[in-house]
Amino acid sequence: MKETIMTNYQAVLFDLDGTLLDTLTDIAGAMNRALKQNGFAGRSIADCRAFIGDGARTLISRALPKDDATDETIDRCLADFRQDYARNWHLTTRPYPQVPELLHHLSGRGVRFSVLSNKPHEFTVKCVEKFLPDWPFEVVFGQRENVPLKPDPSAALEIARRMNVRPAACLFVGDSPVDMKTGVNAGMDAVGVGWGFTDRERLSENHCGAVVSRPLEILDLV
Repeated sequence: MKETIMTNYQAVLFDLDGTLLDTLTDIAGAMNRALKQNGFAGRSIADCRAFIGDGARTLISRALPKDDATDETIDRCLADFRQDYARNWHLTTRPYPQVPELLHHLSGRGVRFSVLSNKPHEFTVKCVEKFLPDWPFEVVFGQRENVPLKPDPSAALEIARRMNVRPAACLFVGDSPVDMKTGVNAGMDAVGVGWGFTDRERLSENHCGAVVSRPLEILDLV
């Protein structure tokens, strides 16, 4: 476990949901409408917060009653979730406070950045284009076919290669234990954010070098 972090990173890899964008209400709304469409009770916002991070299929699997979480039911609810979210992904989603300022300052300092999310790739790209259009993200990856989800390091290492930056010179920033493990698995220092979907204690237990309380604190690390 790395307890300290370096301060000369050439690039930052950001998670999306719970890190750059507050997407919780739109995701929970689509999830609950999909559940109810298939005869199941909706879940609370707190439940949805705990379910996010490992991809859309896992989100639905966790939201269903355990005895009903068969492959067939998950497939059906997931299809309905995707259709609903395709219509309603942008209703309440917004960048977290200070995120625009953070990206502005990073860009001004010549620090390059990209996005790696377990959100379906199409929606990851749409969210970045709509809510963060003014900043030069070099690579934007969501969940892609035949590419393992985080915490597998494959996609993070692919981003580093595309940016022509050594993994050790990349800082991985996210809000979940999955993100912290991704950074470690990829040979990158990982920083947890305290404003996202996971409490600080869980982040601290999962190999992060630091936990920041506000986006602008990341500037002190790079």
